[in-house]
Amino acid sequence: MIRKDKDPMGAAISDFYKNGVAGRLRVFSPQFEEDEIPVETLFREYDEMPKIEQYALQNAKGKILDVGAGAGCHALVLQDMQKSVDAIDVSPLSVETMQKRGVDKAMLIDFYDLCSDVQGQPTEIYKYDTILFLMNGSGIIGKVENISSFFKKVDLLLADGGCVYMDSSDIRYIFEDEDGSFEINLNGAYYGELEYQMQYKRIKGEPFSWLYLDFATLQHYSEENGFKAELVLEGEHYDYLACISRA
Repeated sequence: MIRKDKDPMGAAISDFYKNGVAGRLRVFSPQFEEDEIPVETLFREYDEMPKIEQYALQNAKGKILDVGAGAGCHALVLQDMQKSVDAIDVSPLSVETMQKRGVDKAMLIDFYDLCSDVQGQPTEIYKYDTILFLMNGSGIIGKVENISSFFKKVDLLLADGGCVYMDSSDIRYIFEDEDGSFEINLNGAYYGELEYQMQYKRIKGEPFSWLYLDFATLQHYSEENGFKAELVLEGEHYDYLACISRA
């Protein structure tokens, strides 16, 4: 879990909820120049969400798990749709804010720790018909080398006939030259593996790995781990929504 004094995103979310405004949520990466996350987008309403998120929320069914729920915007929409959702995040201040905003089941827990009985097997309470990984949800995997562990966890938590909705982006365009060629080291790490660190006011978080996956790569590793990935929708900025289910 993230400590409150190391929780920049949670602090920004908490400030915005209390005051209606927040300072800059800064994002650093050794691969790119400094960026920032507009905090208000974490509180967006359904009509403000991209179509790929709207589709996932509309088609989520049964018992739903919202992973990396942040300020709870997706969980609140699902509740308005009269759907059952568990919202989880590793940010304590985000979870506190979700609870204040009215998310019925907001839990401070890591997806990889969500289980389990003494044998480490999920009880029926932790079986989900739909698991959501939205807002570049593949990022939680961190690195390509972690994909098998990710699918093992999904296999434990996904009910029979269940579906995972995951969105991600193919960031190959970032490495494209003017002549259309790509400056990608094929012998190096996968180009979607990034390292980030966030800062909000004086609160600086720990560095973390984040993974963007192009659909072909997601499809390959899904099949390799006993799942199938279907391309559902493509967005306007090289992003897409995939539905992942057991093969």
